[in-house]
Amino acid sequence: MRHATYQPNASILETTKEMTNILLKGGRVIDPACQRDGIMDVLVSGTRIAAIGPDLSASMPAGTEVTDCGGRLVLPGLIDTHAHVYQGVTGRFGLNADMCGVHSGVTTLVDQGGPSSITLPGFRDYVAAAAKSRVVAFMSCYLVGGLEGHYYPELYRPECLDVDAAVKAARSNRDLVKGLKAHAEIGGFARWGVDVMRQAARMGREAELPVYIHFGQLWPKPKEGGLAVDPDSIFNQVVEMLKPGDVLAHPFSRHPGGFVELDGRLHPLVKEAIARGLKIDVGHGSHFSYRTARIVLDYGVIPDTLGADMHGYNTTVPAPPGTPDSHPDEEDHMFKGRIRFSLVSAMTSMLALGLTIEQVVPMVTVNAARMIGMEETLGSLRVGGEADVSVLDDQRGRWTLRDNEGTEVTTDRLLTPAFCLRAGERFDPTASILPTAQAA
Repeated sequence: MRHATYQPNASILETTKEMTNILLKGGRVIDPACQRDGIMDVLVSGTRIAAIGPDLSASMPAGTEVTDCGGRLVLPGLIDTHAHVYQGVTGRFGLNADMCGVHSGVTTLVDQGGPSSITLPGFRDYVAAAAKSRVVAFMSCYLVGGLEGHYYPELYRPECLDVDAAVKAARSNRDLVKGLKAHAEIGGFARWGVDVMRQAARMGREAELPVYIHFGQLWPKPKEGGLAVDPDSIFNQVVEMLKPGDVLAHPFSRHPGGFVELDGRLHPLVKEAIARGLKIDVGHGSHFSYRTARIVLDYGVIPDTLGADMHGYNTTVPAPPGTPDSHPDEEDHMFKGRIRFSLVSAMTSMLALGLTIEQVVPMVTVNAARMIGMEETLGSLRVGGEADVSVLDDQRGRWTLRDNEGTEVTTDRLLTPAFCLRAGERFDPTASILPTAQAA
């Protein structure tokens, strides 16, 4: 572990002496962006980080609130790269931002495909501005956005995209729009072929933003007929259109048409895609499979980022009236969409699969910040920087984890949110959707 002393920043303390000072005492600080890993204190003054070092008790201002973080992980504020929080507009699909965010130990959320070029102003005013969590978006390539998780396929045909409108909206809202989300509709390739994907790739090039691609559930043939689709052909068709920095999602999906071919082997173009500069986001979701994950990891493919992909059809949130009675994310597996999870529990899943904490933390901090082009302000703990901090309990024991295929794995390490600071304000993990660990 690396130990370095970062003395209190006098200017920060002077300008914030009337504000609340908090000392996070004696936790394991892991900050890959700053190559920092050791038992340290973190001093927060107002909304900023004032100092980081092995023992700051002697130099903390009078009246500082001391929080014992012994045995806990003190991390840069966690970034969930795959959220669905356009609550109220996307139907039952969109969840409350702070429930998924600060009240789940996460300080920043990246909504994937909720707002569109038409509905982005509403997303800004009623979600991003209203939330205590920081909220940004990968704007939908479709004019209607992510209604009901793309339940109604006719709204997502090629004629329902407007490249010029999307590029204009993205360029005019750089603070909010950090990328574009493409292809999430069920059976999309069987209905429309690659036309939608081609338009989405053009949007990304013209807007100079990454495009986030959903894999899995694109290939089933519609009941009313459609194109004959070989699921194993989808990956190479999509990758050929993409540019460095674009994001391939759901590498651990249990559905064909993605990273793992029908014969159970890694798609031959996955490593070539990585070499071209494409990125991989776990996008956990209800279609996460330990079996598929084992295959991908055994081939040496480690995802760059980790998103929870929670939404109204795979959590325990009651359905509002006026929405479909059911959704494929509920029907297509044995547990009816009720495996509870969060970003932090997804981190535990990665540990259970054999990844180290040193591999997992970058996925939800520095790598996630790079994905959204905010590495200068997010994803690290820097003296003078905004005090976004996630503190996790790190327990040892034996617990059973289960995916929606019924596959069970046993882990000896369990991460749970203890609390987080968002711009220096403390939030406890009170979200009703947080999972309860099952002892092995």
